[in-house]
Amino acid sequence: MNPIPATVIVLTKNEEANLGKCVASVGDFAELFIVDSHSTDRTREIAVERRAQVVDFEWNGRYPKKKQWALENLPFSYDWVIYLDADEEITPQLASEIRGVLEDKPQHSGYFVGLDYRFLGTTLRHGQRVHKLVFFDRTCGVFEEHDDLAAANMWEVEGHYQPRINGSVGRLRSPLLHDDHDSLFHYFERHNRYSDWEATLRQKDSSNHRSTLETHVKSRAKSIFQAFPFKSLAFFLYSYIWRRGFLDGRAGYHYALAKAFYYWQVRVKELEVVERRQ
Repeated sequence: MNPIPATVIVLTKNEEANLGKCVASVGDFAELFIVDSHSTDRTREIAVERRAQVVDFEWNGRYPKKKQWALENLPFSYDWVIYLDADEEITPQLASEIRGVLEDKPQHSGYFVGLDYRFLGTTLRHGQRVHKLVFFDRTCGVFEEHDDLAAANMWEVEGHYQPRINGSVGRLRSPLLHDDHDSLFHYFERHNRYSDWEATLRQKDSSNHRSTLETHVKSRAKSIFQAFPFKSLAFFLYSYIWRRGFLDGRAGYHYALAKAFYYWQVRVKELEVVERRQ
């Protein structure tokens, strides 16, 4: 079959544990860029071995950050792009669905994809369903600036927000696999960074950090959760009990607990931001 006429963009920095399986999963696509932030491990070697195009990125501490920089600077051959983290893989079902969308002419300018999330060696089927807007027409998408450069310990990649799409947004049925081979140390390190970022934005009374998913398919339940004063407890009960995360065994319990702790981190860091301003 002909290659799928889309460009895959993988963002990396010291991702030798994950990159090989990620790149292997996108072999049906016509173009692949690895946007690398001066890795010191075997990331670049793995990318070259897999015949990917490696592009260096060095953040100057300002906007644009890495995702938007890639949109503005890569020598694209195609308009449709797919953004991946190195710990994500395109499943055969997803690749087939994307091929069909492009062959039949896309009905939307961007598409959300659900994640099959692996945690402690288990693919979570119940506790939470995460969607990311990773597949879109690059001529219709932009990663907006969110006034987050002052957030403590923030870094070169955009935070937990999706690109703004000029046009309608749909959702694909097939999953993207998230399977991080790094240790839990790195998982909690990311939570620590993201909670700094989210706490800063919340204290700026910014609504811009809401994801495009919330904007397009915002439900009453999401609205209630955003207003709830005890988000950590609320999320644990939602994930582990309401969404039946207990059916995922110990992985479901620890995932719900870890995410609940994340929301506690955000709240206590909000209080810290307020205290520092006084």
